[in-house]
Amino acid sequence: MNCEVCQLKELEVEHFEIREVLRCILHTIVFHRALGLVRPKDIDLELFEITYVQCGDVEVEKKIDEKIEQFISWVEKHPNKKSQICLSFYEVKNKQQSWFTNKIERLYWEQWYVNLNVIQLPKAHSSKSHHSKVLFDPGESTSEERSIRRAALEASLRDVLFQIIKFVNEKKDHVPPISESVVYFPYEITIPSSSDSAFGMDMIKRMLQTGHPTMLS
Repeated sequence: MNCEVCQLKELEVEHFEIREVLRCILHTIVFHRALGLVRPKDIDLELFEITYVQCGDVEVEKKIDEKIEQFISWVEKHPNKKSQICLSFYEVKNKQQSWFTNKIERLYWEQWYVNLNVIQLPKAHSSKSHHSKVLFDPGESTSEERSIRRAALEASLRDVLFQIIKFVNEKKDHVPPISESVVYFPYEITIPSSSDSAFGMDMIKRMLQTGHPTMLS
């Protein structure tokens, strides 16, 4: 059975919007792939007129927040760059034992790619013309542009949430059998590393280590 991959629509965000946008997307994915009993918790975004649902699990919140903070640190070192976060669900299987090793193999069955383009807009400021008594305020147009951009981002974020729900509802055949008493499928969140190519190399490395992560036996 193949690993299903979902490339989410790219979002253009400013630095201060990253945290809320990623929380909204990552928690929505994990919630829709949760099993068993969860305690749904509605979360209202502060920057947008959007409400999403968390599983209400402290460990899940902690894991997601830690990865978001790591990603923000990466963005600060690599400003104005497009970037990608990968949330992967997998099965754990024991590989054949040898004399010295007892390897655990991760078989990836679903991967979500969150695509962000982090931009830095100019700050608003005021200035006065020396040749005229008219006050020119470039901050006014900048403020208007920000409002337009914020509305566009909110609409795009809604599109991403609908994209997640559509994917979850349509792609079901690849989901592994559910084990009793398991609330969450194992998952990991991968962020870019210090070097630009490290993220891609990390994905290739995992493919080599697991033989072929897109195939389930």
